[in-house]
Amino acid sequence: MTRTFIALEFNEAVQRYLSEVIREMALALPSLRWVNPAGIHLTLAFLGELDDEQLAQAIAATEAAASSAPPFTYRLTHPGVFGSSRSPRVLWMGIEDQLGRLNQLQRTLNRQLEQHGFAVEKRPFSPHLTLARIKAPLTPDEQQVLQRLLADPRLSRPSPPYHVNALAVMKSELARTGARYSAIREVPFGR
Repeated sequence: MTRTFIALEFNEAVQRYLSEVIREMALALPSLRWVNPAGIHLTLAFLGELDDEQLAQAIAATEAAASSAPPFTYRLTHPGVFGSSRSPRVLWMGIEDQLGRLNQLQRTLNRQLEQHGFAVEKRPFSPHLTLARIKAPLTPDEQQVLQRLLADPRLSRPSPPYHVNALAVMKSELARTGARYSAIREVPFGR
């Protein structure tokens, strides 16, 4: 069984950008569980544990979705949180895709996954990159620090544009040191 998801991977420039944002925020809020920037990716569909036959179907669905997608560009925008400002659960980085290609790709991928027998997420797609997970309630001081960071214009400057030209079928291996991600198959866009 392979713990599988489909995602967009990043180049070193985006990882450096995210590393800098995480480093700066982690200095101010060291108690949060910060992710390793080298493992950050943009998940379009999480499929869970798949056997070999299901994995082959996931690859086929990814190939079909990628074949009809053009390369596109997006930017990382600003940090935000899931959960209330008093009790956030996840600290994330937003994504801007002016042409809407990312949402279109995700919808196409979901249609292909359904045609290949997978259940897909029904909630609206909210493209983001997880920067930190927040397990315990923040103290009032930490809440104030977080609000200052979210409003900091230096952390809200858009990243350089990132050009995307492939989808990746990824596997996740859980270890004591955290999850390790690797591409099983990278599928270039068709046009």
